[in-house]
Amino acid sequence: MELSEQERMNLLAALNSDGYDGSVASRAQIVLWYHEGRRKGEIATTLTISRPTVDKWIKRYADHGMEGLVNRTSPGGPRQIPDRIRAQVLALTRATPPSALGISHWSSLEMSRYIKKTEGVYVSKVWVAQLWRDNGLKPWRQGTFKISKDPDFEDKVRDVVRLYLTPPAGEVVVSVDAKTGIQALNRTQPLLPLTFGKAEKRTHDYVRAGTIDMYASIDIRTGKVITSLSPTHATPDFLRLMNKVVAAHRGKKIHVVLDNATTHTSADTEKWLKKQKDTVVFHFTPKGSSWVNQIEIWNGIITRKTIRRGTHSSVKLLAADIEEFTTNWNSDCAPIKWTATADEIIDKVRSITSRVERLARASEIDDVTRQAA
Repeated sequence: MELSEQERMNLLAALNSDGYDGSVASRAQIVLWYHEGRRKGEIATTLTISRPTVDKWIKRYADHGMEGLVNRTSPGGPRQIPDRIRAQVLALTRATPPSALGISHWSSLEMSRYIKKTEGVYVSKVWVAQLWRDNGLKPWRQGTFKISKDPDFEDKVRDVVRLYLTPPAGEVVVSVDAKTGIQALNRTQPLLPLTFGKAEKRTHDYVRAGTIDMYASIDIRTGKVITSLSPTHATPDFLRLMNKVVAAHRGKKIHVVLDNATTHTSADTEKWLKKQKDTVVFHFTPKGSSWVNQIEIWNGIITRKTIRRGTHSSVKLLAADIEEFTTNWNSDCAPIKWTATADEIIDKVRSITSRVERLARASEIDDVTRQAA
């Protein structure tokens, strides 16, 4: 290989490495040594690389000069699946499946079959799943909603949220509700406990050992919970909890957030409330909006961590587990962090209400059209 003085100077200027590290410098060293008369096998041995690697960079330099020593970015092969199919899959995923399919939601297999049938293009379910992951789509997920019909919805939301975000100084705010019909379920065979590399296992069938109701109150400032368990769901059971709440906060004014259950509005409850002489004030959540009640969050926590997966041969054992969980919770509790403002909640409900109304009108128009046809 013959090099001009300028080419040699350019190669020398690129040198900054003693070994082969895949850089332009080490490739320039290969070319220089070859120009100086070293054998290709000797160069490969010195740099601990293969003979084909030496051949490659010498040829690259001979064909393209210094540019040939720079990594080339391979554009890769052309996409096997057209962009229009990618766009079609993404659009279909963001909509309810056609009614003719008879399915409630998309799966990667159903999408693969549908694209093959309607577009004549095969896409694997693995490809569909990867496309969903790349775009953050999870069509199998669903949520729940319920629009309150309470005419005083906005006023009640503002009242309750005000207590959460700016509780009155020196006064107590608690959230109260009942979790009824908690079942003591005894599995028909012993539980297989968690072991290394294997999940806990339990039988799918069970024997019912009775039910219990749990009344609970959470202090929104501290997160401390007070519970009261009973076999029934009546006004005396609710008032038993309220007496425990009053005793725990004696001498302070107590604001109680609760729903519109009959036990909370019964005549006996009204009598009890009058006896408190305005030291206890009830603040009702809107009808059909129990999600505004903070205790519901705690009810969900104890359900996931204790009740749902628990195995109890008697109501007594179930009650003991609930009380133990509550004691452990209170030993290291923290308040639930409520961040939603009243305006944010009301705006979101208005948006959902508007959408439901539009869907209802569209459904009515479709009905009329079908009848006319």
